[in-house]
Order: sequence, then structure tokens, then C-alpha cells
Amino acid sequence: MTDKRKEVTKREAQSSMETERTRNRKVFVPKVDIIETDSAIELVADMPGVNEKNIDIDLEKGILTIKGVIEPEHYKDHRLVYAEYEIGDYQRSFSISDTIDQDKIEASARDGVLRLMLPKVEPAKARKITVNAA
Repeated sequence: MTDKRKEVTKREAQSSMETERTRNRKVFVPKVDIIETDSAIELVADMPGVNEKNIDIDLEKGILTIKGVIEPEHYKDHRLVYAEYEIGDYQRSFSISDTIDQDKIEASARDGVLRLMLPKVEPAKARKITVNAA
């Protein structure tokens, strides 16, 4: 029997285009699932260790940017000797098309998982326009 488990590793952001580093610590690119329905697009981002209060979401000029800051744990009277899991912040950006209703985007987070609902713009409905005498 073969072991089919896949090791998941975090990818560190490599260029300044991916992140703007204002803190002296690693920044990782969170893994994201994108789910599309007829009425919306849902982004599900894994940011383990990020508290809901430390998530920042910006939308500017059609670019949606998510950032998650991790506050490292400090152990009283102990020091970390070995760690297999690297600690760092998270950041990722997405281009948002005109098919998304940017005023109705909603976000929720729980247990290190961020969910963004991006509702699609409703198609324009046909209507009759009356002409008034000037």
C-alpha cells in the first residue's frame, strides 16, 4: 500500500511585486480555493495562525489584496529550540473584473480560514424609456 498523502508547503513571496515588506519577517502566499456560482465568486484562503482581528482587506483600482498578520507566541521561561513550521505573515492580490459588484463584497474569517463572497453584477434589465415633450 502506498502513502498518497501530499506534503503541503508554504510558498514565500519572492518579489516586491507580490508583497511590500514593511516588517522584517517572512511573508507567505496563502493557498486559495476559488469557487464560482451563477451569482457569485467565493475565495477561501488558508491563513493558519491568523486571528480575525489581524486580517486586512483592501480593494483599490480593481485589485483586491488580502493581508494576514501573525503575532508570534512568546513563551515565558522557555525558548524555542526547533521548529518545523515557519511563522510569517500572509499576503495575496487578485484582479477583480467588472462582473463583480465591488460594493457588495463580504468577508468572514474563522480558525485561520478567510472567506470572501464576491457577488456578480446583476445584468441590466430591459426597460421602456418614455420620451417627454421639451
